[in-house]
Amino acid sequence: MKKTIKKGIAALALVGLAPAVVHAWPWSTDMMNQPSIKPQEGVPYPFPERSIPVTGEPTKVANRQEAENLKNPVPADEASIKQGRTLFKIYCAACHGLTGQADSPVSPKIGAISLVDEYVQETLSEGWIWGTITFGSAIMPAYGKPGEQGGSNDLSPIERWHVVNYIKHALVKDAEEAAALAQQANAGTQQN
Repeated sequence: MKKTIKKGIAALALVGLAPAVVHAWPWSTDMMNQPSIKPQEGVPYPFPERSIPVTGEPTKVANRQEAENLKNPVPADEASIKQGRTLFKIYCAACHGLTGQADSPVSPKIGAISLVDEYVQETLSEGWIWGTITFGSAIMPAYGKPGEQGGSNDLSPIERWHVVNYIKHALVKDAEEAAALAQQANAGTQQN
């Protein structure tokens, strides 16, 4: 009987210690109460040196006139022109036309200028065009606001330079090719 009592006491002691043992298992750890730094808690760490915010590099000019003498930091290579062409079709073609000749249905109504004219191609600097895209003009909306969180229509500074590269280095050629294709199509329909 003494053996049975001893076994009973041992079993009771094990049952009494079981919650403490079970509580120590790794799966009982509460992830909420672990050592960590939570948002808005403590002193924020400084940004790493030479880091760029997620919103990109802010524009360093205050208006279109200050942008006139900016030098284009993006080389006008094939990749830049291709990206500029895509962005032009998305953002600019609605007003300036797919060929940049102000031939969209809304162009005459809003006074959009032709971007293939000598005035734009030879007189306006790349910085001025970039500034116009950034800050807008009389009717044209701004597609980049310096120092602010970008909106859904805003282009990053680099994207604006890609559009400038396309306007200054490939838009005229694309417009001439489109005109030649249109002439060939008209000549083909007239012969039939």
